[in-house]
Amino acid sequence: MLVAGFPVGALQANCFLLAPAEDADCVIIDAGQDAVDPIEEALAKHRLTPVAVLLTHGHFDHVFSAAQICRSYGVPAWIHPEDRAMLSDPASALGPQAAALFGGRVDMAEPEEVRELADGDVLDLAGLSFTVDHTPGHTRGSVCFRTTTEEGGSLLFSGDTLFAGSIGRTDLPGGDSEEIMRSLKEKILPLHDDTVVLPGHGPASTIGRERVTNPFLAGGGAAFPTRGM
Repeated sequence: MLVAGFPVGALQANCFLLAPAEDADCVIIDAGQDAVDPIEEALAKHRLTPVAVLLTHGHFDHVFSAAQICRSYGVPAWIHPEDRAMLSDPASALGPQAAALFGGRVDMAEPEEVRELADGDVLDLAGLSFTVDHTPGHTRGSVCFRTTTEEGGSLLFSGDTLFAGSIGRTDLPGGDSEEIMRSLKEKILPLHDDTVVLPGHGPASTIGRERVTNPFLAGGGAAFPTRGM
């Protein structure tokens, strides 16, 4: 499996491209702010053809370039229905303080074709299989995507639900601290320790490492983490 990841935009959200190999179809996860050029560079470098854009949640730093990428390549975007409205009204999810950083508005448009995700969905795309876990808490429509490699390894694209050493903030509209802890307990912590976590911001980790070292999963830490938008 080919996994190409890179941070984009002012908030350095991670964007990922996944394909069975070079010179093949691929899936893009979280086409965020200023992601068009690096995505096109990665597509050219690895000779990939996108077939879909998967979105872990609706915050602008993860979806800003989705409409342009979808239009350019004629592919759909996938998002949970609870977050779909953010594709065309991103400021509604920022809160007054965050929205003020952008003059009170962020201009975006919904991709021409949007398909809605549901908990437990299995998406067969680009020769790969993705299982969808609805993990509300950071936003109402936050999801994680699970897939496996040919060698038998497991990957979790956790969006802003889980980071290396932290979890997603819950103080923006749609956030809920009890919900995110429930999502982590019921959907994330049961995964195998060797599962590689590829989060929406920051470095990769594993479920085993986070189970032991992440202060929020151990019951400590602040009530409102501030990483991620």
